[in-house]
Formats: sequence, structure tokens, C-alpha cells
Amino acid sequence: MTYFTYQSKQIYFEEIGNGAPLLMLHGNTASAKMFDLLLPLYTEQFRVILIDFLGNGRSERIEAFPKDLWYDQSLQVIALLEHLGYDKVNLLGTSGGAWTAINAALERPDLIDKVVADSFDGRSLNKHFSENLIADRAFARQDTMSRQFYEWCQGDDWETIVDLDTEILINYQKENIPPLHQPIEKLQLPVLLIASKEDALLRDDIEEEFREICALLPNAESHVFPTGGHPAIATNAEETAALVRNFVIC
Repeated sequence: MTYFTYQSKQIYFEEIGNGAPLLMLHGNTASAKMFDLLLPLYTEQFRVILIDFLGNGRSERIEAFPKDLWYDQSLQVIALLEHLGYDKVNLLGTSGGAWTAINAALERPDLIDKVVADSFDGRSLNKHFSENLIADRAFARQDTMSRQFYEWCQGDDWETIVDLDTEILINYQKENIPPLHQPIEKLQLPVLLIASKEDALLRDDIEEEFREICALLPNAESHVFPTGGHPAIATNAEETAALVRNFVIC
């Protein structure tokens, strides 16, 4: 297994496949393992780079997640790209990883070519964010498949990780911490926004939010699937992979 050092901690990463580099960023409470079943849709066209964010998966554990989690994760992304010596890497972030991807692109656009933000909830936390999160996490703790997913991604200490993550995400809304460290209007790179209309974790007006973002950005486009849950990369797997290929390679 391969690791790099970030703030004296060990972060896991791996590279698979051939082609244009594509760094795939997992969402909250998950790890890079969430992409395992999806990799055949990407590795023939891309050199896929995977990372377990600090405190998740095979990376070193921490006592608490940073208050501005998605910004700190973007710094982990930048550190990995600098460690590998890559420039102009494509980012595909899903769920919370979408905010991380956009934060990284805003922070270091010189390292990044294009950004795909999957199951992205927009420029701010929607008004039902904490309510939806608490309900989703409560259901997941009682749901056998969700518990198995957590354990598969995280290991035996998954409950601790989920609790730490829930605490920090609720704190985002409690302290009014913006999920993006800079205004999205500063993003000049090509960006593709993806969501599913039926995704209960996203804002109700996600299509309108995407239209407004695309009006603000010079190189943005979006796609909202009429059906599917959270995240779209899994519930609309083949369709999302096709969108990513067309967006990144064309």
C-alpha cells in the first residue's frame, strides 16, 4: 500500500489504469473503496488516482476532523498532486468530495485541468442540510446495507468515524461555515455539475441552483438525472461515466 505524508500524518493513495489522470474524491463517511465496483467504467480511459482522506479508510486516524473539513481535504488533494509531480489533473469529487474538488480548483487552478462535481449541493448548505443529515445517519445506523458499507469503507472503527463526521458537518451549519473557501465565481476552469433529481440529500431546487452557477461561470455545464439516489455516480453509474468521459476527453 502506498502513502504520502500530510501534516505528519500518513494518507493512503493508489493509481490504476492508463490515460489522462483522473483523481476521484470520495464523500463523507466513505473511502476510496466506494469506487471499487465503478473502476472498470473509468480505468480504460483514465489513469485513476484514489485517495482516502485523513481519518478515513486506510489513512491514519485523527482525534477530530478539521472544522473546515472540505477545505482541509482540498489541501490534502493539493499535497498529493505535488507529491506525485502531476499537473493538469482532472478531479471527480462526489457528494462532500465535490465541495473538496471545487475548493482544490479554486486554491490551485494551476494543478487542475477540469472538475466534475457529482451530487453537488451548490454554493451553500441548503436550509435542510442538518435535518436531512441527521435523518440519513440515523437511518443508516439501523440499516444493514448501510452499516456494511460503512464497515467496508472504514473498518471496525466505522462508528467512531461516522460520529466524528456527523459532528463536524452539523457544526458547518451551526457556525455558518461556508462549504467553499472562496466564491465559486472565481472558478475559471471547466466544470461539470451532476446530480439526481430524486436525491433526498440535495436541495429541492437543484436544477435552478445549477442554472445559476452555470450563468456565473464561463466554462460550466450541468446534468441532472430525472431518477436516482445519492450519489449519482453510483445510482446512474454508466450514464455518469459516459458524461465524465465526454467532458474530460473531448
